[in-house]
Amino acid sequence: MNLFKREIKANRKSLIIWCIGVVFMVASGMAKFSSLEGTGQSMNALMADMPKSLQAIMGTGSLDLSTPIGYFGVLFLYLAVMAAIHAAMLGSNILAKEERDKTVEFLLVKPLSRTKMITSKLMAALVNILIFNLVTFASSVGMVQKYAEGEDVMGDIMLLMVGMFIIQLIFLVIGTAIAAVLTNAKKATSLATGILLLLFILSVAVDLNDKLEGLKFLTPFKYYDAKLILEEGGFDPLYLVLSFLLLAGLTIVTYVFYRKRDMNL
Repeated sequence: MNLFKREIKANRKSLIIWCIGVVFMVASGMAKFSSLEGTGQSMNALMADMPKSLQAIMGTGSLDLSTPIGYFGVLFLYLAVMAAIHAAMLGSNILAKEERDKTVEFLLVKPLSRTKMITSKLMAALVNILIFNLVTFASSVGMVQKYAEGEDVMGDIMLLMVGMFIIQLIFLVIGTAIAAVLTNAKKATSLATGILLLLFILSVAVDLNDKLEGLKFLTPFKYYDAKLILEEGGFDPLYLVLSFLLLAGLTIVTYVFYRKRDMNL
């Protein structure tokens, strides 16, 4: 039995639906830019006059909405949230579903260790989020370039997609770690998405209140903020280190707890 191929096939339909959704989101989001394009600086002024709370929720900040890449920077926040939801649900489901669907006994009687089982499932999940990221990248380049009038935007979009991919990885292992630790497999997905929502709200709260600035290290959404990436042309090394530590720590938790847990057959 090739568990990797089994997982790829099992998640194929879901991946296609998510990819269609993200393409539609990019296309519809950038289509709105064409209707706002003529307003130019007046659009920036309008956003500047909006309440700070609305600016934080929309993720505008210092982005120049009169440019295609600046407008895409606002859209990127919602693409990142969408990608994170997909990754968290995938990570929690890919481990928890065996106990939830009562198929774990079938896997355990095979000549396959739990370590190899987790590795195969993680590799399949990695392929899924990579395909999701590449589809988002391709559709984003196509749509933004359409309005860029010859300006090269591929480099900026590539940086944003690398940041989004790291966010995907973080929420993927958050999902797998929760599924490995929880004894009730049915609660894994809801808890993973609940944590994601909490971290997103925290990222908005940090933008709303300067006194909460220190809490930005607790939410991955602030590590790869479009405003910072586009303005600085790269990533903050500190956030990269924190991301690596999160990924390593949560991956270890996934392996250790899943290997030791008593399965609900």
